[in-house]
Formats: sequence, C-alpha cells, structure tokens
Amino acid sequence: MQKYLSILRARRERRLDKQRKSSGRARGALLGFGMVFSLVLAALILLGAFAYADVTRDLPSVEILPRLLNPPDGLLLQPTRIYDRTGLHPLFSFSSAPDASRRYIPINEQNPQHIPTSLVNAVLAVADPRFWSHSGYTLQKLDDPNAHPTIAQKLVSDLILYDEEPSLRRAVRERILAAQITAQFGRGQIIEWYLNSTHFGRYAFGADAAAQLYFGKPADQLTPAESAILAAASETPALNPLDAPQVATQRGREVLHMMNRFKLLSNEALDLALAETPELRAERSRSTDTSASTSTSLSADTAFINLVLAQAETQIPRDRIERGGLNVISTLDFDLQTQAACATEVYAARMAGLPEPKADCPSARLLPSLPPAVTLADSSASALILDPKTGQVLALVGETVQGVETPLVTAHQPGSSLDAFVYLTGFTRGLSPASLTWDIPNESNIQNFDGEFHGALRLRTALANDYQVPVETLKGQMGIENVTNIESSFGIASGSDVTMLKLAGAYGVFGTQGVYFGQNVGDDFVPASVLKIETADHASLLDWTLPQAKPVLTPALAYLMTNVLSDESTRSKSVPLEIGRPAGVKVGQTTDGRDAWVVGFTPSHVVVTWTGVHSPLDGGQGGVTPRFPAVLWNALIQTASANLPADGWTAPQGVSTVTVCDPSGMLPTRECPNLVNEVFLNGSEPVQADNLFREFDINRETGLLATVFTPPELIEKRIYMIVPESARDWALSKGVDIPPTNYDAIQPPPVKPTANITSPELFAEVNGKVQILGTASGENFSYYRVQVGKGLNPQTWTQLGSDVITPVENGQLAEWDTTGLSGLYAVQLQVVRSDQVVDTAVIQVTVK
Repeated sequence: MQKYLSILRARRERRLDKQRKSSGRARGALLGFGMVFSLVLAALILLGAFAYADVTRDLPSVEILPRLLNPPDGLLLQPTRIYDRTGLHPLFSFSSAPDASRRYIPINEQNPQHIPTSLVNAVLAVADPRFWSHSGYTLQKLDDPNAHPTIAQKLVSDLILYDEEPSLRRAVRERILAAQITAQFGRGQIIEWYLNSTHFGRYAFGADAAAQLYFGKPADQLTPAESAILAAASETPALNPLDAPQVATQRGREVLHMMNRFKLLSNEALDLALAETPELRAERSRSTDTSASTSTSLSADTAFINLVLAQAETQIPRDRIERGGLNVISTLDFDLQTQAACATEVYAARMAGLPEPKADCPSARLLPSLPPAVTLADSSASALILDPKTGQVLALVGETVQGVETPLVTAHQPGSSLDAFVYLTGFTRGLSPASLTWDIPNESNIQNFDGEFHGALRLRTALANDYQVPVETLKGQMGIENVTNIESSFGIASGSDVTMLKLAGAYGVFGTQGVYFGQNVGDDFVPASVLKIETADHASLLDWTLPQAKPVLTPALAYLMTNVLSDESTRSKSVPLEIGRPAGVKVGQTTDGRDAWVVGFTPSHVVVTWTGVHSPLDGGQGGVTPRFPAVLWNALIQTASANLPADGWTAPQGVSTVTVCDPSGMLPTRECPNLVNEVFLNGSEPVQADNLFREFDINRETGLLATVFTPPELIEKRIYMIVPESARDWALSKGVDIPPTNYDAIQPPPVKPTANITSPELFAEVNGKVQILGTASGENFSYYRVQVGKGLNPQTWTQLGSDVITPVENGQLAEWDTTGLSGLYAVQLQVVRSDQVVDTAVIQVTVK
C-alpha cells in the first residue's frame, strides 16, 4: 500500500511539474507577444506622429478667411486689377459690375438685403447635401487630390491651399483645415462666405454679382428657378446663362429636382419653379452685357492682357488671380500702346483697302505710303515694342484685321527673319562680314526673293538684303546642327513657327552687347509683361521689376551683327527702313508670300511688325513682302524713339576695322576697283592680298591675251574679275567682263642681223644647261642682256648673268640652267645702244 501511495505521489509530482513547465512556456509566449505588440504599437504611434507632423508642418492659419472675405475690408471684395507700368492707368479688372465693385450679402433673413434660402439650398444640393450634418470634411475621394467634396473643403482649396500642388498630403491638409474652420466659424458663416466668393462665370464672384449679371436684379429677389440656375453655374462657370443659356436653363431644372430629392424643396414649390420661365438678361439685351468693367482701358480679349495672364499664371494659379484681391502692375507703356494700336489699325485698314478709322494719332501720321495699287482684303497685321535693356514688353497689338484688333498673337512661319543666326554661326567659326560668297544659280534651284542673282558679294551685303542663295550656301557649310544650337541659345526653336515675343527678345540681344534680359516664365526665358503682383494690402506675391540677365554672345560678336544690320549704305532702298538714326533691321518673308516680318532695334527699343494673308494665294493675288510691315515698323520705331538721343553702338574691345577689297574681303591691291572699311574680330583680319581681280595684257585689236610677240603698241592693260567655273555661265549671261582664255596668234617678228637668237630654235624643247647662241652687236652697241620668263606673256623676267658689254657675233650669248624648271618659257635678248635704242629678239621654248 505504501508503495502504491509512493507511485501516486510520484505521478502527481510529474503532472504538477509538467503543468508548471507548460504554464511557464505560456507565460513566456504571452510576455513575448506583448512585448512585440507594444513595440509595433509604439512604432505605429511614432510613425503616426511623424506623419501628422509632416502633414501639419507650415499649415496655414484659418484666420486668413476673415481677412479675405469679411466686409467691409475683405481683400477678395476687391477684384483683381491690371494696371500699366505706372500703376495709374487701370487696364482691366476681373469684375462683372460696371463699377468693378463686389457686394457682400449676408444669409440672415433679418437683413433687408440677404441671400435667399432658395439659393442656399440650391447650392447645397449640388455642392454639399450633407453640409448641416458633417464636420466640414469627408474621407470620401481622399485618393482623388482634385476632388473637394464639401463646401468647407472648397473654401480651403480655393483660398488657403491654392498654391499647393495636388497630392495626398494636400488632400489630408485640406480636410484638417476644413474641420478647423467648421469648428471655429460655424456652418452658417462658411456657407455665407462661400456664396459671396464663389465664381458663377463671367467674373461674377458672389451671389449678388451673379444675380445682377444674369437676371438684372439683386440676390434677395431671386426665385427658386433662378437660384437653381445660379447653383448650376457655380459648379461649372463656363456653362453660365450668358455663354450657354439653353444648357444653363436645363441644368437649373435638374438642380430643382435634386433639391426636391434632398428635401430642400417641397413638391408644390418644385411644380411652381418648373412652371417658371426665368428671363435671362442675355435674352433681353446682349448689348448691355458688361462682362468686364467698362471703366477699364482694355478688355480681357486684348492680346496684351492675354499675355499678362499667361505669364502671371506660371507663378500664381489663374483661379487665384481671377478670384480677386490682387493688383497686377504690368510693363505696358500706356501712351506707347495707344499709339501702336492706332497706327496698326490705320495700316491694316489701308492694307485691306478700307476707309481709315477716325483716329487722329501722331504715329499714324508717320506711316509711309504703301506700295501703289496694293489691296489685300484678308490681310492682318500685328506689332510688339520691347525695351531690350530690361526685357519688358512696352506695347503689344494683336492681329488686326481690316482695322479691328483681335486678341490673337499666334506664332507664324519665320521665313527668312531668322537668317541672321545662320550668318552669326559663320562669324563664330572664323568668317566675317567681309567674307566672300557667290550668289549664282545652283543645283538646288534656290531663288532670291527679287528673282535675280548678284554674283560675288560680301556676307554683309547678302545679309542686309535678305538674299537666299548665299544664306543657304552658308547653312550647308556651317551644318544645320550648329545653326540650330545658335538659335536655341536665343530661345528660338529651329524649324518651328515663331512669335513676335521671342523674335523681339532674340534680336534685342544684338543691341545690348550680347546680353538677353528677361524672366524665367515657365520653361522659357522670354521678355516679361508683368512687373509685380501684390495683394490689396500690398503684400508682394511676385516681383519682376529687376530683369534677369542671360549672357548669350560676346560684345564683339554682338557688335559685328549690329554693325551689319544697321548698315544703311548696304541694304536696299526699296524697303522704307531709314528713320534718321542708327537702327539694326532684319526683314523676313516666306516663299509662299503668306508672312512678312520686320524686326529692328535701336539701343532703347526693339520693334517687331508682322503682316500676313490667310487665304490660299493664286497668281493674280500675290502675297506680302517686307515692304508692307516695314511701313508699320517705320512709324512705330520713330514713335518709340521720339525725344530720345540718336545713339548708336561703339565698337567694344576685340573688334578691329580694316580696309579691304570689295567684295573679296582681302587686303587691297592695285587692281582692286573698290575699297571699303570692314569690321573683324581680333585675329580674323585678312592677311592675304586680293586675288579676285587681276590685270591682264590684252591685244586691243583681237581682244586676246597678249604674248611676247604681240606688238607693244597693240597691248593694253585691263582688270578682270576672276570668276570661278561654276559662275562662268551666269557671268556670260549677265554681260560680266571675264578675261579671255586664248592667246594672240604667234607671229614671230623678222630676224634682225644685229640682234637675234639662233639657238635654241623657236618652240624647241630643252633641258639641263642650255647654251643660248646668237648675235648682239651693231652700230652704237652699248651692252646686251638675256632674260627668261614663264608663259606666253611673262609678267616677270629673270636675267641670266649680268649685262655684257662685249658684242657677240654668232656666238654664245648666255647659259641657262633649267634644272627644276618645267613648262613654256620665253627667252629674250635685249641689245641696248648708246642712243637708248633697244633691239629685242624673243623665242619660246618648252622646258622638259
């Protein structure tokens, strides 16, 4: 029994021991799991804290909303206004009201003028049906950074976070701020702010402005049907009652049904509203539409305003600009813009053959006459004036058709207006304005615009006169890639259409010693149309008053281009480009006659004018040439330069002036018919004498090259241009004198008994050491000499030995070592007598 009890106790001990071990393992596992869970939880809390800190870092204060929206001094209660460069002339304001004002209307019905409940409910139905029940935000559409599902979120997005890029982080921040403004200001204040600031289309910001614009009544008089139409417009401002009346009316009816579905409009009220036919203001009279303030000088549809907005919105979102509270100071010179627009309208009317607008402006009186008997009914014209020293646009006139300006300033085919950059490429690679080029027919059949070929030219002449054959030849020599690289450094995209803005900026570089002044606008460096943008309380949002400088050329290279483009003596007088002061000018045109340009500059201004025709050209109509835009350019550059000194450009260091032969550009010789002063980069001056012109001995009776046998009394010296073989046919067709290639017939003179050469014989072949035999004697003999010269009519002679004072009879006169010589030579004996009579004898031999 005792043994049995011992066995039971042992078993119980083992069982208890196993239980203790199992319990220990369980406690250990539970403790390990708890530690892991605690670490994970701590990590999640830490990560959450870091994420929250990142999301809320630099979170804007919600106190900005009262400053923006509360009357009477809310910043957004003033529309954004655009001014000229002085800030004194308002050009445009984003307001639907004639007086550019914005009225703040409360929603409190106890106020005599209030936003009606019908408009509140209509907006809530389309924008935020659960407005009165949520906390200002919803997590719905969190993954869509462009969605703003609640009105509080819309306010935050439009007015607080407008300058942040869409992202998940921004979406979270938007919801945090929406919750804050709902808790701090209350739902009533939020809907009131929203209805007084949202955009209803046509720059109608706020309910009262929209009611006045579309229905001609204050907001408190809106009917439910009218309220529904405005609510729909607030969701899609482009589909407003003025721009899309039928669509706006239909969308308003849909909003009424939504209001009924959300219990915001009773069945009876729905039936009454659907039976109503709202009278849209546009239906009564479109002529009374004032979508822009009538107190402004320009409309939203002018080219300059469009340029300002396009450049401004690269820095500030367009919606924020339009919403209000900003003052935009542009670069516009108000007086210059007025004169430019006036002159362009008169010019365009003349081009179209229409009566001139009744505009008495000094600039129009400066317009030279157009080419006679020219009328292009479908032509249009535009112009731009730039200050190259600041890179600021002073005036911009949109494409003016039949005397009426449009907002269009599109890019056009550059044609030959960019040829200057081909020549510049050559100048960077060792050529100069003096370098010789040949304007002659070629295998590519390229034609000049004047239909003529001009032969040998300096590059200066070819550039100044817009000759196409030389520029195409030069382009082939330089390589398209090199030319493209040069153009791109000026902001020009090779092979693409070009705008006046980029053309003006590029040519302005030449007048500012190689520096491009402008601003980084988006991805481009271009001239600016904006000086600065400030809020209504003068906080700066953008400051472009100081231009950025981008060196493009050395001053020496820029001067070479300016010197050529301002050379009045070289360019054709058929285009009216002379203005009584130094001005660099490049004309341009397209081969199809659709586009013609003039871009010219002084030290203080760049003026670009363009003229084009749009309909297909036919043989009877013709096209435009630079003679047309030159008329407008002439008037505008004179207007811009009035009361300014007639400054030009002085040569910087690195430029030298050398007298050269024209047109070879080489050092002058006695034969050169025309000498000119030409500019060179230091180190590229010519070192060789001119070889384009040579003097020839010609038999005046036969017109052939003289030989040693041609009687001296028949020989005359003539200077000819050495025309290359490729230009010979052209030269002959143009009657250009070219040197003869044939020599006179050889007729040896009679043998004189006292002065003759008997060996070698005439036309003999000789080599080595040649014994020259003959006679040199006779009455009054003084001395003789023997000399040799290369060719049929040597221009230089080499004497064999020295003068010999002993007469020779049928003996050796001299010895000639022909080692190393080859070809046709003349051997001449001269017998000089005491009475200064000289007897000669000449033979021709061939040295082998």
